[in-house]
Amino acid sequence: MSHATAAHEFLQDAPRAAWHDQTLWMVRTKRDRQAAKVPDWEELREAASQIKGHTLSRLAEYLEEFESKAKANGIQVHWARDGEEHNRIVHSILSRHGARKLVKSKSMLTEECHLNPYLQSHGIEVIDTDLGERIVQLQNMPPSHIVMPAIHLKRAEVGEVFHEHLGTPKGLDDAQELTEAARQHLRGNFISADAALTGVNFAIAETGGFVVCTNEGNADMGAHLAPVHIACMGIEKLIPKQEHLGVFLRLLARSATGQPSTVFSSHFLKPRPGQEMHVVLVDNGRSRQLAQPDYRASLACIRCAACFNTCPVYRRSGGYSYSFFIAGPIGSILAPNVDKAEHSSMPFASTLCGSCSSVCPVKIDIHSQLLKWRQVITAAGHAPWWKTLAMQVTAFVLKRPALYRLGGWMARQGLPLVNLLRLDPWTKARDLPAPPPQTFREWHHQQSRKP
Repeated sequence: MSHATAAHEFLQDAPRAAWHDQTLWMVRTKRDRQAAKVPDWEELREAASQIKGHTLSRLAEYLEEFESKAKANGIQVHWARDGEEHNRIVHSILSRHGARKLVKSKSMLTEECHLNPYLQSHGIEVIDTDLGERIVQLQNMPPSHIVMPAIHLKRAEVGEVFHEHLGTPKGLDDAQELTEAARQHLRGNFISADAALTGVNFAIAETGGFVVCTNEGNADMGAHLAPVHIACMGIEKLIPKQEHLGVFLRLLARSATGQPSTVFSSHFLKPRPGQEMHVVLVDNGRSRQLAQPDYRASLACIRCAACFNTCPVYRRSGGYSYSFFIAGPIGSILAPNVDKAEHSSMPFASTLCGSCSSVCPVKIDIHSQLLKWRQVITAAGHAPWWKTLAMQVTAFVLKRPALYRLGGWMARQGLPLVNLLRLDPWTKARDLPAPPPQTFREWHHQQSRKP
């Protein structure tokens, strides 16, 4: 299903669409307030961009350094070429320890690799411990947002989910009571789990350690209680030195949720006595993205979702209207690298307004990359036929001045009729502005004749 078709379905519930839009804009506003409080905000963004750009230019070297330091710390390091190999590695670790229950903190990489269904098909129970992730997992749905996985649900709907799966009173919609119910439910799973899995926000080549950022402490609860800790990371999550970490930690939470910092920024350097710690480094198309100069910078993404919260298209169409596990502007860059045909509509789900690039904490030129993907997808024949035809007609008209002027005259005459008939998606929700009394060409000609 194309983005436009899925977005149309989302917009059928107009009050929910408006609420979704307003909620995400509130998060964007909080981000702006926090950024304004940091005098060197733009310098931080530039520093983060430079650090990531440097790291990507020497990624192989830093990966080898990270592996060497991590192994010296007692961490077992694994390499996975793709999602399938990642899943097999995780399963082999769990099988070796006879693990039947895995507690997992938020990890978009495991969503990318479809780890949950893979492990479940092999008889391993997987419990997502991030509150939003757990809510959508109970619904058997994927996250709709990479930072706020259940942002599309209202409290009353969460109450219904908990009533069905956790036995809470019907009609419960008090946030504190719902959170307490989730806490009690998850505590038992933390205690009884055989292994824990976390994502990785940042890995440091210099030390061989890694950092996991959460607001709920669920990564700590899992990793500290379980006898086996598996950390899964894309190869782009590296930064060279420990001193660079402060730059990203100051940017991440402010960009993501409008907080000064995440509640927990947990540093893992080595396993505790009696525990095994594993790191799985995953490529899954990242090397291919790295080899493309036009799209390399997208690998600098720190998964803050600031581009989601500002994007007028994402806010009004919802996360489930996108065909990739990462939605929004950054997902629309990453998805075509995986499959241009399957995700061909995603780069077109943008106004190209540039707001995503403006808020990106690592200064990725998101809107420019979206435009480039549109060109590539169209050249490959994956764009809708009517868009290709429209561009061909436009090119034909623009090359012929007389035809262009005639088309402009006809458009000005027809605008009132378009507003009256409401034939297109735009005018179903708004009026087109009144046409100007004269064209720019006419005005310029008139001005040039004045003395």
